[in-house]
Formats: sequence, structure tokens, C-alpha cells
Amino acid sequence: MSDKNILVINSGSSSIKFALVNDSQDEFLLEGLAECLGSPAAVVNWKQNDEKKSLLLDGADHTGALAKILPLVQEVAQGKLTGIGHRVVHGSAHVTKASMITPDVIQVIKDAAALAPLHNPPGLMGIEVAQTIYPDLPHVGVFDTAFHQTMPDYAYRYAIPEHLYTGHHIRRYGFHGTSHMYVSRKGAEMAGLPVDNSCWLVAHLGNGCSTSAVVNGESRDTSMGLTPLEGLVMGTRSGDVDPSLHSHLYRTLGWDQEKVETVLTKESGLLGVSGLSNDMRTLIEASEQGNARATLAIEIFCYRLAKSLASLSCALPKLDGLLFTGGIGENASLIRRKTLEHMPLFNFKLDDQANQACTRGVAGKISAQGHPLVMVVPTNEERQIANETLELIAANV
Repeated sequence: MSDKNILVINSGSSSIKFALVNDSQDEFLLEGLAECLGSPAAVVNWKQNDEKKSLLLDGADHTGALAKILPLVQEVAQGKLTGIGHRVVHGSAHVTKASMITPDVIQVIKDAAALAPLHNPPGLMGIEVAQTIYPDLPHVGVFDTAFHQTMPDYAYRYAIPEHLYTGHHIRRYGFHGTSHMYVSRKGAEMAGLPVDNSCWLVAHLGNGCSTSAVVNGESRDTSMGLTPLEGLVMGTRSGDVDPSLHSHLYRTLGWDQEKVETVLTKESGLLGVSGLSNDMRTLIEASEQGNARATLAIEIFCYRLAKSLASLSCALPKLDGLLFTGGIGENASLIRRKTLEHMPLFNFKLDDQANQACTRGVAGKISAQGHPLVMVVPTNEERQIANETLELIAANV
């Protein structure tokens, strides 16, 4: 086993997701989730060698949780920990690749907190706690927005007054970049194509959803914008709506901005349309039993996804294939089929048997012979973060 072990940390507002990644092994040495932090229900659950374990944290916060997690990581790594890779959601336009955590990078994360108030502050908290416990290890930030900073200005600019862009940084940033990067590279590998001569449409579909157009390993456009609310219908997020909806709801219902934002981010999407659930598995089952609202939620989801993919094709000089990933993209064969039925001009056709077989982590080609390539490519954001962390550490030795 290689001694190059990277701890990947994804710190949320009340949770810490973590994985110990060895560069020579496909399976993670250790992976887990600390959740309900700061409450009496705080607990950490982890898996090691297919054995699941848990530990109550007695109301621990992020510092207390990491104090329990990091010694466990060191034990499993046998003291050979190369560095720590931190997932950071927003790096604004200043960060275009993985970066060593320095005071300047810390400041960028703080400054971008206004653009990602639910994500950057807890991410920064995880970084600061980990640095305190392991000050001698290299710490690397891998940013969700970085991959999309190769978009041309006509793709990332909004048609709004110039001073709002230059003075207030209002533009499209894109998210899920780590996943889109990993999947587009893995898709090229699976297809036997060089990354630097391949063009893909990528659909990352989970509770959060986004699409991207990737040309020669670089993002050319994506569905999310200034915030993760723009774009596709998602689990609880509306995706694109008329910009005047906010003022309309204020005038007609008296809703303030906080109320509108709560509704559009937490009460809309699949949940809002179905009135039942934000879980696609639940909606598919309900639809099969005749639930009309669940059926409508699925239809809206697939049609809007197809529209997004079709529009992103404008950014491609050619199309080598369409890649599905994320919890829905990797498992919901019905969603893949329905989406492509809305794109007849692209001549996509699925092999029904292959489409049904690609679930639960099974990757592969699902398109019928003689038709444009469609593949299911399971994402692995932890692996991508570990890879970028190792590359940066090696480059700075």
C-alpha cells in the first residue's frame, strides 16, 4: 500500500463528512459522517473494512468532532498522513484551481461567504479546526466553483449594469465543479478518448442538480449561476423562475425576501410540485401508483433537464457523449429515459437492458448501437479532492 494518504473533509453547518483516501487503493480506508453537531444527538458514524461503527459525541461541536475523528484517521493511516483536502463551496472568481490554504486564501473564503452564506462559514470552520489540530500538515482547499472559471465572459456575465459586475462581483460562478471535473475525465477514460480532445454534456443529478458543457477537460458553461438556485429543478430548489417572481409575491402576498428565498430554496422543486417528497425514489413509486402530482414533478424535472442539456450544446464544437451522474443520474433509469425522449433532434436512443442494469454504482454505456454515446459515470468527489490535493502537495515539495 502506498503511504500517500489524504484526509478529505467536507464541513457543513452541523455536519462533517470525511474520507481517508489512499492513492493506490480503489476503496477508501475510512469514510464517515459526523452529524447533528452542537446538539445532544451529535454522533459520528464511519465505515472501515466494510465494518460500520458509531460513537456518540455528547453534544460536541466541529472542534470536538474533529478531535475524535482525526486520531482515528491517524491510527488507520498508521501515522502516514500526507495532507488534508478541504471541500470549499465558493472561491469567487479569484480561485481557479486547488490552492494551498494560506492567509490570503482564508480571506478569499471569508469574502465569498456573502455569496455562499450557508456553506463557506462552516467550511472555513472545518479548515481552522483541522489546522489547529494538525498545524504541520499541508492543507489544501478544493473549490466547487474553480472548475467553472474557464467559462468565457459571454457565458458567465449577466445582462445587468456593468458596475454590478465590477463592483459587486455579480456573475455566474457554477457549482458541483469537482463532480463535473471527475465525471468528464472518467467518461473520457471509459470511452477511450483523450481528455484534451473530448466534448461532453454532463448531468449531475441529486438533491442538488446541475449540468455542464465540458470541452477538452474545461468547463465552457453550466446551469448554476451566482448561487446554486439557478438552473434545473432540484429536490427542494425551484431552479429558474421569472426574476420578477420575488416582487410579484411581495406585492400580492406580502412576502418579504427571506420568505421568498425560503420557499424557493427549501419548499420548491420536486417537493413543492409533488407535495410529497424531494426523494426521486419516493416520487417514482408514487407515480407508478397513480399519484398525479408525483407524475407531474417527474415530467417537469425531465423536461427542464432536457432543455438545459440542449441549450448547453451551444457551447460544444462537437458532442462525444452525454454523461449521467449523482444519486438520481446513477440510479434512476426512468429519469434518464424520459429526459432523452425530450431530445429527439439529438438522435439519442437507449439500450433498455443496459439502462436498467446501470444502478447502484454500476457504470457503463447505456446508449443503443449506432446512436450517440450515453454513459452512466458514478461520481467520486472525495477521490477528485484527494487527487488534486496530492498533485498540489507534490508540486510544492
